[in-house]
Order: sequence, then structure tokens, then C-alpha cells
Amino acid sequence: MTSRSAGLGILAMVATAFLWSIAGLFIKVIDWHPLTIAGFRSLIASFVVLLYVRRPHIHLSFPQVAATVCNAATMILFVAANKTTTSANAIILQYIAPVCTAFVGAWLLKEKTRLEHWIAIILVTAGIVVMFMDKLGGGQMLGNIFSLLSGITFSFYFVFMRMQKDGSPIESILLSHWLVSAIGLTATLFLPAPHFTLKAVRAIAVLGIFQIGVAAILFVTAIKRISAISANLIAVIEPVFNPLWVFLALGETPGTKALIGGAVIIAAVTGASIISARRATLG
Repeated sequence: MTSRSAGLGILAMVATAFLWSIAGLFIKVIDWHPLTIAGFRSLIASFVVLLYVRRPHIHLSFPQVAATVCNAATMILFVAANKTTTSANAIILQYIAPVCTAFVGAWLLKEKTRLEHWIAIILVTAGIVVMFMDKLGGGQMLGNIFSLLSGITFSFYFVFMRMQKDGSPIESILLSHWLVSAIGLTATLFLPAPHFTLKAVRAIAVLGIFQIGVAAILFVTAIKRISAISANLIAVIEPVFNPLWVFLALGETPGTKALIGGAVIIAAVTGASIISARRATLG
């Protein structure tokens, strides 16, 4: 792999994290059941992905099916977590994923977790805790469990997508959206009818088209070029963007701890990414 290819993968993953970061803000403003939100969001995203891939190659291999199931589980669990616990708890508990990916990737992909990765994991964890120190709370136990489980499925998702690096992993994302929309919209038939306000429709459109639709295309670009652990570490800059969205939407200026924690995360991820890219160049 060349440094140019690795660099493209890193930039694509940063853009992916940027789009993923708007989830919490938009999910909170939709007054629907979590399964309804997940179902409609994935239905919209599936059209975006299908428009991109045009003729999906569905072969139902183990990595394709496993990535499908893990991504579907992650999306449903994360939406449920955002509705049943604090956003800070949901983010922090989900981002146990890099640690899981480090071990699972070494086991299934034989991708060695380097020293820079372990240092970055420690610094990133510290940075996230500092960022959300004032917002961490008990939340709801069920929501915290959802967040924790989403972190585990998220880590396996990276690994199974990376398994398809020489093929076409985007079909796993398409299948996962079909699966989530089928589960979510079927469940909606037995739930209180959602209120289709203009605010809710706009929010679900943004979530489907950009937050997981366009993000899926960028993620596939990234995961074919960088290791699972590198991609997962870059993904943890997602909460760094959260204060930006809050500032733009609500006018709240980020606090000192948010800025310090964000700086630590960006420095750790940037350092690990540069070192990993140089390793790729040296072979």
C-alpha cells in the first residue's frame, strides 16, 4: 500500500467521522420510537448507497453477512442508546470499540496493533473522558447497556468490513440498511404512529442521506486502504465535532474541558495516522 492510498483512506475516514457526528443532534430532535427512527433512516440511506453501487454483488459470504449483522445491530443499539441515556454516556461507552478492534483485528485479520495505536487508544480515552467530564451521569442503565453493546458490535463491524478489502464491502452496508429498515418499519406498525412534522422529516432526511448514506461511501473508501484499528481510531474524532454542531445549532460555546479533550484526541489520532501512513510507505 502506498502512502497516497493510505492518505486517501485517512481523509475519507475523517470525513466519515464528521458525518457520523451529527447523529446525536438530529436523533434527539425526532420525537419517534428508536426503531422507527432507525427504520426510516436506513430506508433513505439504502437508496443513497444503491444509487452509488448500482449493481450490488450479493454473495452472502461470511464476512459480508457478518458485517451486515454487526452494522445493523450497531445502528439500532446506538439509536436506542441516544434515546435512553445521555449523549455523553452513549458516545463514551460506544468508543470502547478501538480496544476491541485491536484484539479482534489481531485475531481475525492478523493486523498487528502497533505501539502508536496503543498509545493513541490511551490518549483518546483520556481525551473523551475530559471532554464529557461535566456531562457524564448515571443515565439510564438500559441505555448504558445499549451503548456498551453497540461498541462491541461496532468493533466487529470494522473487522468484518476490513476482511473484504480486496472485494466490495459496500454491499454489507446496503444489506444492513435493508435489514434495519425491515426490522424498524415492521416494528413501527405495532407502535404509536410517528408524527411527521416538518422538523422530523428534515432531520430524518439529513440522517439518511448524509449521516449514514454518504458516510457509507466514504467509509468503504477508507476501510479498503487502512487497517481496521487505524480506521476505528480515526472514527473516535467523531465526538470532537459534537461541540461544533452544538455551537452552530444552539450557540453554545465549547468549554475549556471540551477544547482540551478534543485537542488531545486530534493530536493522538493525527500522530498515530501519520506514523501508520509512514509504515505503509516503508512496507
